[in-house]
Amino acid sequence: MLLSGIFPALTTPFYPDGRLYLKKLEHNVDRYSRTPIAGMAILGSTGEVVMLSEEEQREILRVAIEVSAPEKVLLAGVGHESAIRTVEAAEFAAKLNYDLALVRTPHYYRPQMKAENLLAYYRFVGDRSPIPVLLYSVPPFTAYDLPVEVIQELAEHPNIIGIKESSGVIEKIVDVVARTRHVMRTANATEVFNAVPARMLLRAVKPAGELVSAAALAGTGTTGPSSVPARATPAVKVMRKKEVGFQLLAGSAQKLLASLEAGAAGAVLAFSAAAPTACFEIYTAWKDGDKELAQVKQQRIIEPAIRIASQMGIPALKYALDLNGYYGGPPRLPLLPLSGEQRAEVERLMADVRN
Repeated sequence: MLLSGIFPALTTPFYPDGRLYLKKLEHNVDRYSRTPIAGMAILGSTGEVVMLSEEEQREILRVAIEVSAPEKVLLAGVGHESAIRTVEAAEFAAKLNYDLALVRTPHYYRPQMKAENLLAYYRFVGDRSPIPVLLYSVPPFTAYDLPVEVIQELAEHPNIIGIKESSGVIEKIVDVVARTRHVMRTANATEVFNAVPARMLLRAVKPAGELVSAAALAGTGTTGPSSVPARATPAVKVMRKKEVGFQLLAGSAQKLLASLEAGAAGAVLAFSAAAPTACFEIYTAWKDGDKELAQVKQQRIIEPAIRIASQMGIPALKYALDLNGYYGGPPRLPLLPLSGEQRAEVERLMADVRN
């Protein structure tokens, strides 16, 4: 899978009483699908995933992919502390035709999370996941930073195609890119070298008109006890092949330009959930070689990205979504809604960052 561009890390909408607000999830995904983003990350840290039951996680995955435009690459957050549960979640995401399994580092038993533990965990998942795996190192939340030496070894695994690196340390990005430069793979691409998600490539129809998994199309899996053979119909012609390496997606909006210059292919950003276009403009200017414009666009979001996404966190990010036409709504307890003073601060910070 070709990974490049901007991937908003989606929030999870709730009613005021804490129940899932799935209609608002549909609204958000549909609106993101109309922007020039490359794809979306579902059930990442920004999605309050640790607050969700397993059934709620599955329901969110179901709804999001039903609404998303087929040309958007979809990352499913499937990481659990247990390797077995992670594989089970990846299998479920694969049946829905998600493109990648986003697997955060196990961290609860942090003193025992040595290199050999992480290598064994990710190799187990990589061997068994029916969709490609994206490592996910997010030390601001897990307090565990996946070592560069471990990333280098895991990059050799044929089913581990990249990493979401959310440490925000540019020197680490440079180091990872240098150590994995020798890894080369081939990815499908459109005639303009965009990614080709599974949902673009194949469309399978049951008698009832239901979508079935890529595994079922290939004859290697089923969608459940009631699954029946499906007829695959090409939905898009793959025009090109593109050589890609071990692909790194950055996780810090305030350091997006520096990350791209350090070798990141793109970024999965919490702040882009509230301001996808503003983040995309940085990426586009950098890709076009207009460094001056890229710096201007980067400078514009540094303060709001730091204060809203990094310091004030999900309650502030959700309010920023409300300001920009998406549904943010309340967080889940123990996170609390913003005070009036905090809301005024977010309004000031977002005044110049509108879509």
